[in-house]
Amino acid sequence: MAQASIPVDLFNPGQVFACLGLLEWADQLLGDARGGFDWSEPTAERFHLSAPGDTNPVAVVLAALANARVVAVSPDAAALSTEKWAVPTVGDPRHREFPIKRPDSPATLPVRLDFEYAGQTRHLTIDHWGDATERDNVKFWAGSGGYPGAALFRDALDLVRSELSTASDDPFAVSQPQSSSFRLDWRRDYIPLDAGFSPNVHGNVVMTGFPIVEMLAAIGLTHARPRRSPRDKLEYRYAVLGVDADTPLYQPLFLRAALGGTDLGFPRRQFLMQLGWPGQENQARCITNVIEETKG
Repeated sequence: MAQASIPVDLFNPGQVFACLGLLEWADQLLGDARGGFDWSEPTAERFHLSAPGDTNPVAVVLAALANARVVAVSPDAAALSTEKWAVPTVGDPRHREFPIKRPDSPATLPVRLDFEYAGQTRHLTIDHWGDATERDNVKFWAGSGGYPGAALFRDALDLVRSELSTASDDPFAVSQPQSSSFRLDWRRDYIPLDAGFSPNVHGNVVMTGFPIVEMLAAIGLTHARPRRSPRDKLEYRYAVLGVDADTPLYQPLFLRAALGGTDLGFPRRQFLMQLGWPGQENQARCITNVIEETKG
């Protein structure tokens, strides 16, 4: 088994979701991937990842991301397309088995990453923002008729594609000027009323984002979600499972269940994530504060 360890800020929900994204993709590529969060050093928390083989699994995932082609998947590519934003759109060959409820606009069409691995063309689908089940879809970016998720992902990848090969030691530290995002890493976001001004109206002010976090977090939300408060769109809870030198790492299903707050009897920490409206209410949301509720 190959093992890797990267720094993570447990008070940054996007980084926690991104760790699950690394785990999910490593499990798809390498099989039997396992992970866990280590807070034995209080000021140097880390995420551990292992998978079969002798290559760093974080590096394997980042290499796959670096050569990925971003396309949107549509139930009817002629009628519902992201071509306007220069993102190729492909029809879904399953037709009646489209993975989400048919979107009303191109904004929430699923993203498919096409990439080469071990001499084969592989695919990874991202569609959590179109989830119409009882689970919250954790879509923080705005507007069903606005900029598509496929374009947001393409833009983020273009910003860091050349840096991915050297980012495996600390991928969540890679930053770039970023004008828009999935709003999953709160280091980029702001609420104009709180900040006292809006950078959008100042041409020389560009916000710094963390594209690798944003992309991997979107992948991490495919099979797991934080739990939204029943009566409040601006509160979510998420939890992580702990490991140390003597604890085996967890299979993905355990970390998925824990993220939504399920107490599995393992060491865990739970956090309350608070959001705000950076613009008009009921449109975009951004993370404003994270409070630890449970440590054990």
